[in-house]
Amino acid sequence: MIQDIEPHCFSNEYRPKAPDGASFLLCYSGRKVLLRKTGQGEIAFPTFEEMEPYTEGLYEEYTYLFSIDGQRFYLGEGIGFYEAGDFTLEDTEIFRTAVPRHMAFAGITGAQLYRWYGSHRFCGRCGSRTKPDGKERMLKCPSCGNMEYPKIMPAVIIGLTHGNRLLMSKYANREFKKYALLAGFAEIGESIEDTVRREVMEEVGLKVKNITYYKSQPWSFSDTLLLGFYAELDGDEEITLDKEELALAEWFEREDIPVKASDLSLTNEMIMRFKNAEM
Repeated sequence: MIQDIEPHCFSNEYRPKAPDGASFLLCYSGRKVLLRKTGQGEIAFPTFEEMEPYTEGLYEEYTYLFSIDGQRFYLGEGIGFYEAGDFTLEDTEIFRTAVPRHMAFAGITGAQLYRWYGSHRFCGRCGSRTKPDGKERMLKCPSCGNMEYPKIMPAVIIGLTHGNRLLMSKYANREFKKYALLAGFAEIGESIEDTVRREVMEEVGLKVKNITYYKSQPWSFSDTLLLGFYAELDGDEEITLDKEELALAEWFEREDIPVKASDLSLTNEMIMRFKNAEM
């Protein structure tokens, strides 16, 4: 999956220190990110040294994000850069297929933090401008003391099985058009197992039993922590489709599942695990 970057080591401890010339600069503008395409899907991010000729005061305004193998990454928000040299602005969807994998993971994780910093510049309680904390990754209001931490939304991925069959679906009105599993966000006041039951009932009108946790995945494309579950059908298999959420949902025999293996997502791993009779 996208976060599996071994032998590289991702460190998200908040240890802000001044960047040096070799530090990476993650520069976003909406859904665009500044990078260099180096051929065959490979990408590279600008360093401070490379961007210094294009931006005054580059070393004065920065936000520390994280490190990989000791190399530090910083957010280049608000420093007034545009496309420079051989770096171009590309859609962040590029990180679904870009290599090297650890750089793609850095890029999409940085995008999640970029969105959080950008949407919490002002206090939601009193409207004052927030300030970054020096000890932890947090924005604090100097007027009322309100504290804001990065947004992480828990959501479930559900592999619903019925004997030798797996229920698969396609989203309605979304960019992603391929087959997926049922999924949804946790709501206030419910356990994560209740989220599984509710989402299946809401989206396809089915009951489930024997809910079993599989594994999790950070999914920065949607600021989400995904929790994967398998569950068995409990009762009638007739689908009542929520057409606002799904374009279709249908049962597939194990050998007929129309999905190929990919090492990007938890959804694909769960589908392939069932398809290959590994559960």
